[in-house]
Formats: sequence, structure tokens, C-alpha cells
Amino acid sequence: MVKLAEWRGKDVFRKYGVPLPKGRVARTPAEAEALTRDGSVPLPCVVKAQVLAGGRGKGGAVKFATTPAEARAAAESILGLEFKGERVKELLLEEKLALSKELYVSLTLDRALRLPVLITSARGGVEIESVEDTEIDRQPIDPFPGLTGYEKRRAAEGLGLSGPAAKSLDRLLDALWKLFVGEDAELVEINPLAVVGDGLVALDAKVIIEDDAAFRHPEYAEIRDDRTPLEEIAREKDIAFVQLDGNIGVIANGAGLTMATLDVLQEFGGRPGIFLDLGGTDDPKKVTEAFLLMAEARPRAVFLNIFGGVTRCDTVAKGLVEAMRQVPADDRFPLVARIRGNNEVEGVEILRAAGITSIPSLKESAQAVVAAAGGPP
Repeated sequence: MVKLAEWRGKDVFRKYGVPLPKGRVARTPAEAEALTRDGSVPLPCVVKAQVLAGGRGKGGAVKFATTPAEARAAAESILGLEFKGERVKELLLEEKLALSKELYVSLTLDRALRLPVLITSARGGVEIESVEDTEIDRQPIDPFPGLTGYEKRRAAEGLGLSGPAAKSLDRLLDALWKLFVGEDAELVEINPLAVVGDGLVALDAKVIIEDDAAFRHPEYAEIRDDRTPLEEIAREKDIAFVQLDGNIGVIANGAGLTMATLDVLQEFGGRPGIFLDLGGTDDPKKVTEAFLLMAEARPRAVFLNIFGGVTRCDTVAKGLVEAMRQVPADDRFPLVARIRGNNEVEGVEILRAAGITSIPSLKESAQAVVAAAGGPP
């Protein structure tokens, strides 16, 4: 998937006629000051870090300014900030609007229903995951007729909109639907959608484009805002590698086992920070290469959870041991292994001979790696 930063998402919104505040992107404090001084961005304004992670307001990555000098100071305090694993390199400066209400609107693909779904809530401005389910309306959309008048009227009623505001929502939903289809999006989200006077304005923009449609959208080919430097290296090496916010590295084989491993660690208070899916490979060189990439992320501990079906446990163990030998002594970390299946006995012997803990029980091995990483927060 291709995740667009807010300013890129708003560029797409603008293309489809979604109403937006006046704003510009700045990459230096001097540029932020100049944009507010020459009127390109009206004052007062909001200065927002352009990162993909949520919770920017609580994390100090959003500030307000009433003068050009304040805009510069805000930019100086945000640019270069490390925010949930992302370094802030860009800012979006936008006029601060007088709003009367904050709403939530999104279009997303429901893979269980195999249909697009329109999601609305009168409680905007907060993470939708924290909103009670009874306060969220979900309408599956038939992709052939698209959004109907009935579905838009139901959305307006649920959001408490009538008159000009309801008509504004009608136009906005039409634009979002055209965007969703035209850009092959997985998600189009506005949170918050602000009621300003009799109209609506998108104060935020979250757009995710489906990878499989990339051939239709060459304009997104060079966007890498959603990948860390290590993820970019992994992508070039064809390694399935994802960085999260935690401190435990996870190596597993197969998407199902990998996701189950993350869930088990969280159940015991662990915080997965990197996960690496070996897929069906048991090439020791490939395992070594993947493990050394994980080591660069400096996890507190690593959990190896392998099921040997096609994959051979002993060859995975050989690659892991070789990789550990290449990690400098000062950078080494505890490693707990659970390997089951094809050539399990030989694999366990290889690990234990190298001094690596091997525990057959998923529960006990998960608890061991959580303890090795420092225990629950």
C-alpha cells in the first residue's frame, strides 16, 4: 500500500474538489515564516508535522501561531523531531478556522464484505478506534451504482446535518467516492471534518492507495513516506520487514504465524517493535541477511518463532547462529527461539550449542522474551 502524508492527501482532495483550508508546505523555519508574512498562509495558523503516525497533537507535533515569528518558532521546534520512529522533515501550515463541530467521514474497503463501506460519526477529532460502536454508522456501498441519495441522506442525518450543511456533505461525499474509485484507494479518511459556517471543510486527510493498482498511477511510484530507511533497504532485498513502536524483534515464517506471534507477545505485555516474515525461505544466507537487518534496529530482545513445514528448522538455525556471530558484542541482545516441525531436533541442537535459548511452548517462549526485553511497561 502507498500511504500519503497529509499534504499529499490534500493535493488529491483538491483535485476532486474537496473543500480545504488555505495552506502551504514548508521545509525550513525561514520558509514557514515567509509563508505567513506574505499572506500565503493566513494568520492565525496551525503548524503540523507531516508524519504518518497519529496522535500528533498530543505528541507536540502540532502548534499554533498568530504571528510570522511564532510560525518560525513553531517550525523550529517541530522540524527534526523524532515522532514515533519518523523524523519530521516537512510541515503543513494552514489557516486556523472558526469551527462549530468536528465530524468523522471515511470510505474504506471491507475485506470481509468485499465491498466499500462508508463510515461516519458525529464524534470527530479523536481516533475512531476510541469511539463507541453505537456512535459509528457503517453503510456498505454497492460499487456499481456507487453512493446513492439515500445513503448520503442517512449519513447527513446521523451527523446531525441539515439545510446547507447537508447539501455540502452531499457534494463532499460525491467527491470522496470519485476519489476512492478513481485513485484505487483502500482508505480515504477525513478526521476531523469541520462544520464551518454553513459548509464543511476537511481539516485532515488520510489516503492509502492500493499497491496492485500502481500500474495505473505512476505518479505515486516514488512516494516512500510510509517506509523507514531500514524498511526501504528490506524492500530492495525482497525481505518482508516492518518496524513498529515496540522493542521486541519478531522473526517468523508466514503471515498468519507472524501476526499470531505479535498478538501473543502483546497478551503477555510485550511490545513488538520489528517483525520479519521469512516466508518459505530456509536459505541460511537469506536468514543471516534478514537477521542482520533486524539487528540494525537495535531491539531489546528477539523472538524466533518458526514452524517447519516446507521450511527446514535446522537450516534456519544455521543462518541465525551465523548472523549472531556477525553482530558486534556490544550490540548483542537476548534471543529466544521456538522452532517446531521439519528437522526440529537438529535445529534445537544447533541453537543450544550456540547458547541460544530454545523453548517448545509458545506461551513460555513468549513470556521469556517479554521478560528478556524488560517486562511489561
